[in-house]
Amino acid sequence: MRIVVALGGNALSKRGETLTAAGQRASIRVAAQSLAGLLEAGHEVVITHGNGPQVGYLALQGGVFPLDVLGAETDGMIGYVLQQELDNAYAPDVQYATLLTQIEVDPNDPAFQTPTKFIGPIYTEEDAAKLSAERGWTIGQDGANFRRTVPSPRPKRILELDVINLLLDQKVIVICAGGGGIPVVQKPDGTMIGIEAVIDKDHASGLLARQIKADAFLMLTDIEGVFEHWGTPDQALIQQATPDALAKISFPAGSMGPKVEAARDFALATGGFAAIGRLADCLELVAGTTGTRVQLAS
Repeated sequence: MRIVVALGGNALSKRGETLTAAGQRASIRVAAQSLAGLLEAGHEVVITHGNGPQVGYLALQGGVFPLDVLGAETDGMIGYVLQQELDNAYAPDVQYATLLTQIEVDPNDPAFQTPTKFIGPIYTEEDAAKLSAERGWTIGQDGANFRRTVPSPRPKRILELDVINLLLDQKVIVICAGGGGIPVVQKPDGTMIGIEAVIDKDHASGLLARQIKADAFLMLTDIEGVFEHWGTPDQALIQQATPDALAKISFPAGSMGPKVEAARDFALATGGFAAIGRLADCLELVAGTTGTRVQLAS
């Protein structure tokens, strides 16, 4: 089975903890061990990952480089450690490749007017207001805390798609579209240039999964699955749902909303299944015994 696995940025960096090289490696080691289970089961795996915490921390270090360049930097950083830990966790002689992946977006996407994508660490309300005033950042509320928000335009085209397919034909385990891919736009003269944004990783991963004809699409995070009435006494895990059923439920735009929408889009376009759940539960998500599974009615 060909499976696209999207690792959430918070799955690679524990929510609320200060980002460190040692902490990130420890989290990636857990991810690699879980992914090794899929490889040992004989699945063909393509890996994407988030970078919201990582790119947000780099942006705090002076703001010298724009978000597209920081995205490329974090893709290399995370891909390096992930390749190494996968190699350590999975004994067979396989080849890995981390591919910097440019993804075209529309410069007129309305997301540029309404930043909703969370990046970086969490702040108190007071610290968030100070950073907003000093740096001109847009701030959004993430649960009980506050985080920077940036534009998250929809992905239109994966520029390196042919390269990804060539690598897959050679049985290479590909790590690509990191952080939702590097956002680029096409200029009137036909050339490409980066743009200040962070593409949602789940939408980019879903586009990738559809275009490489994946059988399944897993979105791994740090919670059990998709909950209805999240954060209230009535919250309940949605174990299975059709795309139409999920369309009738509202989910937060900056967190679970894109995952649910990407799952719906994949199931509708391919007839395959999408699953959302915890990083450690890869095999169980494929089996349908945990998390939230989204597929067409049988």
